[in-house]
Amino acid sequence: MDKRIEEVLHIWHTYFEDENNQYSEYEPSDIEYFVGCMLYNHFAFSKALDNLKTMDLSYDFLSACGDEYDDIKEIIAAINFEDEQKALKFLQNYIQEAKAKYTKSELYLLDRLEYHVNAMAQRYEKDVDVQRIDFENPLLRQ
Repeated sequence: MDKRIEEVLHIWHTYFEDENNQYSEYEPSDIEYFVGCMLYNHFAFSKALDNLKTMDLSYDFLSACGDEYDDIKEIIAAINFEDEQKALKFLQNYIQEAKAKYTKSELYLLDRLEYHVNAMAQRYEKDVDVQRIDFENPLLRQ
């Protein structure tokens, strides 16, 4: 894993070890998820769906993450690539490494992030832009 990301994860995992800093329903894997969201937002992928140009960080996390947020935001902002596909690969690798640290039951948020990132990766591979989003109930297609 990239040393800068390891530093970010270390800072927040150390911070959240103190139960006084935790919010309700806190899970350690939340940290990896929110770092992934910060990376996603920082890279500002042009092939992201219009309604997913940014990933919202939860209020609970932001209100509990402490003054370390500003330092971490600076570290994330310093991670840059010459093209979006390299940034995408970096993010996909990060998600895979983060997921390896947790059990299946702890992966809900990371799985959700991975789903969106992998769908976007397919648009890069096929060099297509999304014109609209079709929210179709899969149960109605049967």
